[in-house]
Amino acid sequence: MQSQKQFTPTFSFEFFPPQTPEGMEKLRATRVQLAQFNPKFFSVTFGAGGSTRERTLETVLEIQAEGYPVAPHLSCIGSTRENIRAILEKYHSHGISRIVALRGDLPSGMAQAGEFRFANELVAFIRKEFGDTFWIEVAAYPEYHPQARSALEDFTNFRRKVEAGANAAITQFFYNVDAYLHFVEMCEAANLNIPVVPGIMPISKFSQLARFSDGCGAEIPRWIRRKLESFGDDIPSIQAFGLDVVTALCARLLEAGAPGLHFYTLNSAILPTKIWQRLGLAGR
Repeated sequence: MQSQKQFTPTFSFEFFPPQTPEGMEKLRATRVQLAQFNPKFFSVTFGAGGSTRERTLETVLEIQAEGYPVAPHLSCIGSTRENIRAILEKYHSHGISRIVALRGDLPSGMAQAGEFRFANELVAFIRKEFGDTFWIEVAAYPEYHPQARSALEDFTNFRRKVEAGANAAITQFFYNVDAYLHFVEMCEAANLNIPVVPGIMPISKFSQLARFSDGCGAEIPRWIRRKLESFGDDIPSIQAFGLDVVTALCARLLEAGAPGLHFYTLNSAILPTKIWQRLGLAGR
């Protein structure tokens, strides 16, 4: 973890673009509450195959107009170089300088991936077209991408993204600290000298967490899963236990030298705020 200790810790919060006016109002209240913690940026997700393109753009530009630093997600599956270039030019014209570059998922019913197949191709395209205009974050998978055929293949894919020009990485959420520490050790052995910021998923509902976990390959350790199952539909108990687990996870990561935390908020400030307060991060 020595390599990660050289980086100034970065704290950030992730949102998804709301589908309704009510959802947009909720998100506005959420980011006002989270802005008090002076995050490095808010990020906004981008749906499979660009399915939320306009809503992502609208949300990003509104956050930018309010004076908050924002990092749009940009996934390349199902996209063309022309429309990716147009999106990036739009962001650049509004003073946005940070991008989260992802492969993304192929939407149901879509047979072709488009002009890009992998995230490293998107990173290389951004660097070729825009030079160092954008700070580029990419995804990392301490427990390996669910579609990777092997651990080596998955790490090789990550290395390609770094070598293509990525500045930093944000991990998929995890609850196994050793998986993250091992991933960083692999980066150090491969001389990949970029910050690898842990992605943090607060625990709100067990059924929701299990669905996310099944979809992205993030393991819920058996002791956590069995404990959550024992609460049934008792949401307050699930959230109280989850706060203990996730706060302890964050504390261990920061103590080990992790270069910050990236919270998957699900557009709610309640649990991230409680975790932040428990960690005593107000001065960070």
